[in-house]
Amino acid sequence: MKLLLVEDEEELSAILSKGLRKSGYAIDNAYDGEEALYLYEVNEYDLIILDLNLPKLDGLEVLNEIRKKDSCVKVLILSARSDIEDRVIGLDMGANDYLIKPFDFKELEARIRMLLRISFTQKPAVLTCDNLKINTVSKTAYLCESVLSLTKKEYAILEYFFFHKGTVITSEELIEHVWDSEADLFSNSLKYHIHSIKKKINELKDNVEYIKNIRGQGYILMEDDNEISE
Repeated sequence: MKLLLVEDEEELSAILSKGLRKSGYAIDNAYDGEEALYLYEVNEYDLIILDLNLPKLDGLEVLNEIRKKDSCVKVLILSARSDIEDRVIGLDMGANDYLIKPFDFKELEARIRMLLRISFTQKPAVLTCDNLKINTVSKTAYLCESVLSLTKKEYAILEYFFFHKGTVITSEELIEHVWDSEADLFSNSLKYHIHSIKKKINELKDNVEYIKNIRGQGYILMEDDNEISE
């Protein structure tokens, strides 16, 4: 999942970015309101973490501009403004959640996970596809109850497939949502990671194919006994 972190305190932004990347998220950073709107316009994000006290353009103004165009992207306000009036205003303007500074990083992660599940029609924490399943809280994957030893990037790719199970996903969409915008990708990077996921699945169970390549379109995650016409 790809997140936009809008936080003008660079030290806090760096700490949060490091922790979220460690949890497998792709992160873009904005340090003022104008930069936040620019990045939002040129990229696709699964969730935006938005401070309110921002230079150039206040966080509520940023939220208002986003909601004029987009009612779907999830916005989590992260602010030192703790008055109930501030929280009510933020939520009424379209924020999906409001977390007051200071906060515990584990609570931030939990709220992000909750919002991402809601954004895909309130999916449960454990998602299944036949004998393949993932736990979106522990960020682990299993096949027939055996743990799949995936890298963080491999898990992030597989999780995105699970959130869109049964839907053909283009390579461009996967890259947009799993890598950050400044990543220097080799042309075969995505193919390499998908090949590695498939190989690890087959090491646990031969002759199964959950991630299928649809020629000229992209990839799809579906149960192994389903067939799809190309």
